[in-house]
Amino acid sequence: MAAATALEGVSVTHRTLDVNGIKIHVAEAGSGTGTAVLFLHGFLELWHSWHHQLRSLSALGYRCLAPDLRGYGDSTAPPSPSSYTAFHLVGDVVALLDALALPRAYVVGQGWGALLAWHLATFRPDRVRALVTMSVAFMPRNPAVRPLELFRRLYGDGYYLLRLQEPGAMEAEFARMDTRFIFRKILTTRDTGAISLSPEWWGPQDQDIPLPPWLTEEYVDRLAAKFDETGFAGAMNFYRCLDLNWELTAPWTGAKVAVPTKYIAGEHAMSYNYTGVQEYIHKGGLKGDVPGLEEVAVIAGAAHFIHLEKPEEVTEHIYQFIKKF
Repeated sequence: MAAATALEGVSVTHRTLDVNGIKIHVAEAGSGTGTAVLFLHGFLELWHSWHHQLRSLSALGYRCLAPDLRGYGDSTAPPSPSSYTAFHLVGDVVALLDALALPRAYVVGQGWGALLAWHLATFRPDRVRALVTMSVAFMPRNPAVRPLELFRRLYGDGYYLLRLQEPGAMEAEFARMDTRFIFRKILTTRDTGAISLSPEWWGPQDQDIPLPPWLTEEYVDRLAAKFDETGFAGAMNFYRCLDLNWELTAPWTGAKVAVPTKYIAGEHAMSYNYTGVQEYIHKGGLKGDVPGLEEVAVIAGAAHFIHLEKPEEVTEHIYQFIKKF
């Protein structure tokens, strides 16, 4: 059954659909007859994280769709970490497009949503009209080393990706903190690196964390309320499939992304400042793996959450690119 809400003057329809053996909640703004844009959110986000883009692009005539990914929000959260592989997630997206009778869509992904978008464009390019990825660049499979071992070599055993691997451990750490504090810290920090999400990184919970102009108390409250309801296990299970994804995607070693692509990053984002990433992006490596790459944009002054920090600039980048296809 569909329900409607208002998003800053734009009507948003909410539906929960049976897809790929689970239920996926999807928010929709814009004309049902317009060209579809599918937005895939990142780690510790929800459909609402795209509220700026839903409002602006629906006003330009696009049919904007923003699901809660499996494990998030009002979508099903399977209990087993192994239920969050790239194939489960791509299967969810393909089944969602099928349920909405959409042969193809423009696909926009941020963070983990970008990683999902890269996988979708690799496995099912026939469903992607054009691709816009943010923050996380394409990561070609390295047959010589598993991802977790690579991160261990680069950043040590204390790196947050490694500390997330034991089911329940990081969830217990989060449960000891106020959820609003968690989101205020994660959304505002520019201090990202090897000690992220460690007790030293969090610091005292009574610290004053002022919100920047682009971030509202209402947005923080909305995220906190939903994650208080659902918990964090579903979101964390994405990370627990990194090595399993590496095993399962062996047949796609060396596969290229040929769909028309634009990559956008904030200059201060951790994922843009990993060792070797900027050289890979700007000196031909990304273009070699993504022959469909047409544009790269680096947003000055922005970090990871560029769609929230610089919404008008990011939306314009999306619009000017997808309108060509």
